Amino acid sequence: MYLICPGIHEQELTNQFIKNALNKSDNLLVFPTDKYPAYSGFHILQFIQENCKNTSQELMIISFSAGVVGAINAAWGWQLKGGTIKGLIAFDGWGVPLIGKFPIYRVSHDEFTHWSSEILGTGNLSFYADPSVEHLDLWRFPHRVKGWMVEINSHGKKFLSAMSLIEFLSLILF
Repeated sequence: MYLICPGIHEQELTNQFIKNALNKSDNLLVFPTDKYPAYSGFHILQFIQENCKNTSQELMIISFSAGVVGAINAAWGWQLKGGTIKGLIAFDGWGVPLIGKFPIYRVSHDEFTHWSSEILGTGNLSFYADPSVEHLDLWRFPHRVKGWMVEINSHGKKFLSAMSLIEFLSLILF
């Protein structure tokens, strides 16, 4: 199951993300930010509980901007209730600590945002756009984004690989 946690923006941007990055609608939940705050972990967890009756079902969370705040908190809550988090992808969650007992992937719209967020957690695989893109374009047009996958090995050494954002997402999601 995939859970999309959008930021504070028009719903159409999330529709474009789904079309351009996922191209699927089955096993997909979209948190309704028109009804609840994007940053509310409480409301996202409640939404998960209402829509995922089986805690053994793996949940992959894809979040953007303010939605990253709510998503990481909901992921912790769902895991504490016995739920399984397959991973959390944080698109431009600048300033949000990303720590958990599940795989975490940070995606940034530029190198500075990525670098300045590293101390707050990036996971073993992360991605930043190069050349940089506008914040909302990272979500709206992920199929147009090129950049660098950053892989950190068990010894803390970083390796960079040039790729598109769609290629990066394919490594994680499919």
